[in-house]
Amino acid sequence: MTMMPLRADAARNRKAIVDTARSVFAEQGLDVALDEIARRAGIGNATLYRRFPSRADLVAAVFAEQMADHVAAVEAALGDPDPWAGLGSYLTAIAAMQANDRGLADLVTMDLSAAPEIESLRAQAFAGLVTLLERAKAAGALRAEFNPEDVLVLLMANAGLVERTHGSAGTASARLVHLFVDGMRAEAATEGPKPPTPRRMSLAMRTNSARLRLCSQPDEG
Repeated sequence: MTMMPLRADAARNRKAIVDTARSVFAEQGLDVALDEIARRAGIGNATLYRRFPSRADLVAAVFAEQMADHVAAVEAALGDPDPWAGLGSYLTAIAAMQANDRGLADLVTMDLSAAPEIESLRAQAFAGLVTLLERAKAAGALRAEFNPEDVLVLLMANAGLVERTHGSAGTASARLVHLFVDGMRAEAATEGPKPPTPRRMSLAMRTNSARLRLCSQPDEG
């Protein structure tokens, strides 16, 4: 079925909401009150909820471009002939994106099944990440037990750092990633705790999302 174009005033309202939400999410994270977004956009609450019935709908509209940039960062890293350099450049790029946008910092630590457009892009990025890790291990550069859940640990740690370091987020985030990447090297490997299981990290992401009603309540069964 062909979608009818929005009337001019409706299109203006939608753009105002999305542009304002992008700015407010970047400043304050995804848990900001939607009423605050409506107020700063200069529209009524009813208009916002008519355009975006749920927070997940608004998040999808705001972050599609950033998640496409995430996919592009993975693809650029895969294009690097040096597997270790490619992996390092990807982690550095994603952490910098988080440091520049608290909303994105939150987003990459959440289950986004309620926003299929965003979840599809994230799935592409994840598949690329798995390939990056496999390449770096095959080259003997990445410690053998390193897995995608370790990257999620980094992104969650970086999200917390971004929230708490304010004006110093860029510098602090870059330092965190530098130290983390050094510890990923095969020659740096020592015996230590195992990484969290995929199931436990998935549950953590669902819990983060459920708090903002971006997905159903987590199932621990």
